[in-house]
Amino acid sequence: MKTRAAVLHAFNQPFEIRELDLAEPRAGEALVRFVSSGVCHTDVSAAQGRLPVSPPIVLGHEGAAIVESVGPGVTSLQKGDHVVLAAEPHCGLCKYCLQGRPYWCVNFLRWSFGGIMPDGSKRLSLDGSELGHFFCQSSFSQYGVVPERIAVKVDPALPLEKLGPLGCGIQTGAGAVLNTGGVRSGDSVAVFGCGGVGLSAIMAAKIVGASPIIAVDLAESRLAMAKELGATYTINAGKVAPVEEIQKITGGGSDFAFECIGRDETVRQTVDSVGAGGTAVITGGASPQLQLNGSGLLSKTVKGNLEGSSIPGVFIPRLIAFWQDGRFPFDRLTSKTYSLEQINDSVAGMESGEVIKPLILY
Repeated sequence: MKTRAAVLHAFNQPFEIRELDLAEPRAGEALVRFVSSGVCHTDVSAAQGRLPVSPPIVLGHEGAAIVESVGPGVTSLQKGDHVVLAAEPHCGLCKYCLQGRPYWCVNFLRWSFGGIMPDGSKRLSLDGSELGHFFCQSSFSQYGVVPERIAVKVDPALPLEKLGPLGCGIQTGAGAVLNTGGVRSGDSVAVFGCGGVGLSAIMAAKIVGASPIIAVDLAESRLAMAKELGATYTINAGKVAPVEEIQKITGGGSDFAFECIGRDETVRQTVDSVGAGGTAVITGGASPQLQLNGSGLLSKTVKGNLEGSSIPGVFIPRLIAFWQDGRFPFDRLTSKTYSLEQINDSVAGMESGEVIKPLILY
């Protein structure tokens, strides 16, 4: 069948809208019609050559879709199901999957960035030449073929077009607090970076009753949004030293700090801002050359956060329930929508800081 998709032909080049050929789903796969897709900084990093992907490729990994058909052996999905597609391709068979940790699956990186489906093949092609997949999803397309394992069924009565970002950025930020960190009521929390991931962390910290909740960013507009969503203090890191300010507010350092940007400087600040016995949770990543204060680490815990340490089939419905209760207004982050043809504008809006979480509507 045919599908229109945004193709990345080379790093640091605009996406090009092309009509592609899409093969039928194979065993364990479903054909889906995308309703929407979030645009994530991970997509931008891939497009800029900062992740191990190979163009030509169709990016996108925050899709919400409707199942059109299923391949052999699929038992949990059927035509017409509404699904959120989690950015966690996993095998279900390795030791981490069997431990209930699909986010650590031994195949996660290969299937996310290697351009292939779990069986090692590809489903997209242009003029007879195959194109790479992204997170086994490639949601910058009208249609896609996806593994059954990453599809989380949701109530058809829900506004499906809003739900795609739950599959990556939002579950990553909220899961950093609720799963990876395990923040409890009364714990003090600092969040570095008020994009989609950081603001999701702030909303989750409010849900569990953390106090104080301190938001750190350079943009006053994002700090204002953080205050609306639950932050009790805001720090503009371009005007004051954030570590010293956090130590002053918390009386020596926060119980938890969350890095949601991916810069060496903010990783160091995140670790330095927690007090003795505190935990720094790093989502954005860092360069291999990063060095931390060894003596200060003796009394602290540093954790990595991949996809919010979530089991998507359990955690995404939990976040939807929080949203339905009015406690997790994640749709505030996706206030601006774009057509597929406007995808380059959506990236520019996110990169400029004008838009927190762009949403592509099909």
